[in-house]
Amino acid sequence: MENFKTKDGLGQRGDVIRVGTRKSQLARIQTDSVVEMLSQKFANVKFEIVAMSTTGDNILDTALSKIGEKSLFTKELEHALERNEVDLVVHSLKDLPTTLPAGFTVGAVCKRENPFDAVVFHPSLAGNKLETLSENSIIGTSSLRRAAQLKKSYPHLEFKDIRGNLNTRLKKLDEHENFSAIILAAAGLCRMGWQGRIGQILSPEECLYAVGQGALAVEVRAKDQNILNMVSSLQDPQTVLRCIAERSFMRRLEGGCSVPVAVTTVLQDSQLYLTGAVYSLDGSECLKETMQACVVFPNEEGECPDDNAQHVGITALGVPHKALEAAEILGADLANLLISKGAKEILTVARQLNDAR
Repeated sequence: MENFKTKDGLGQRGDVIRVGTRKSQLARIQTDSVVEMLSQKFANVKFEIVAMSTTGDNILDTALSKIGEKSLFTKELEHALERNEVDLVVHSLKDLPTTLPAGFTVGAVCKRENPFDAVVFHPSLAGNKLETLSENSIIGTSSLRRAAQLKKSYPHLEFKDIRGNLNTRLKKLDEHENFSAIILAAAGLCRMGWQGRIGQILSPEECLYAVGQGALAVEVRAKDQNILNMVSSLQDPQTVLRCIAERSFMRRLEGGCSVPVAVTTVLQDSQLYLTGAVYSLDGSECLKETMQACVVFPNEEGECPDDNAQHVGITALGVPHKALEAAEILGADLANLLISKGAKEILTVARQLNDAR
């Protein structure tokens, strides 16, 4: 059992920590899992969940890529954090911009679930794969990243926007004949207990995933050292290194949900491998490269493990600084390589075409 230094003492019985979350079923499941892990480590602390709606939850008739807001699913939660109405917030890391508002940091990135995308087929088409669907079958996805990659791999299919939380999108798939299949993050389906609906997991050759996909982030006030110390107990070093590299890549490209940017990362032995790509909206243009960097370093004498340095919005207490810096540099270097080959031009055109749709 770990001690948590609160304002009133050390893990005092009766301490209450308020945890902010979105209201959707998936968000609540994700938040419950984080609270359960914290409760096991800090038995004397009571955790109270505060659920609220966000802009992204309330705007359901417009594609995410058209709204142009970088904090669709986080802004209201951060306002509550700023007003001390909650002490920490649980997010899907892929929803968090690579630059956080002043005064906030991600204090923990939990162990990553399967980061790849999954295909859920209409019940009448169970047993199919994307390649076996008939000509002009309609696939639902709100992600430009997914659509750009899959249009190239499966030119016989049509891709249309579908919005709503997981429950809503599955209902739209099952109760109407509009969609033959929808593409969702495998991690969300697994957390909901809906693994049985997964008809196909997309390989990295078919579809690279979104930056941070499959990982949960715990956001806190950057100067609230007590809470930061507490949530850092959930940090998964491998996941945080992978996600820092991915977020650094995205930040350097100035990417977001309005442009098709995709990644995959592998940490093997001491090497972190980052593959990153940018696409035109129709998938006809693609720049894709892989780079690697050593990210295994011993904690050096004199290094302070509690130094709250941020790396693309993440404070990773206890992870060697050299490793964090190497991951961040790797992401920026890969982005610079793609930029030298014309990535900015591809993304600028993609953004303009998306705005004009």
